[in-house]
Amino acid sequence: QVQLVESGGGLVQAGGSLRLSCAASGSFFSINAMGWYRQAPGKQRELVAAMTEGGRTNYADSVKGRFTISRDNAKNTVYLQMNSLKPEDTAVYYCNLDLYIVRIRAVNNYWGQGTQVTVSS
Repeated sequence: QVQLVESGGGLVQAGGSLRLSCAASGSFFSINAMGWYRQAPGKQRELVAAMTEGGRTNYADSVKGRFTISRDNAKNTVYLQMNSLKPEDTAVYYCNLDLYIVRIRAVNNYWGQGTQVTVSS
């Protein structure tokens, strides 16, 4: 069984920074592709940042130059460093991981539980 636990959200003033973490645990071999999504009230969930298995990154235009996605394979943890936060960044943030599951010899997709980020003006 696989579990993703997110942390690092909170309340911050505009211009501040937060680092979100997503720790994966359970029976899997590796983290392949990964991404961070967010969903603001009344809006659809949107992709914020993504990283392929090979390390190629992709960011939403609204966060380019401010957010950085990264990973620590030894800790099975992925991160989203968020700098120069704006009120419009307020949302619930979700991590999404493709994990190679040894038992079934296949890649499955998993979501974290979400963490609230609130940016005050």
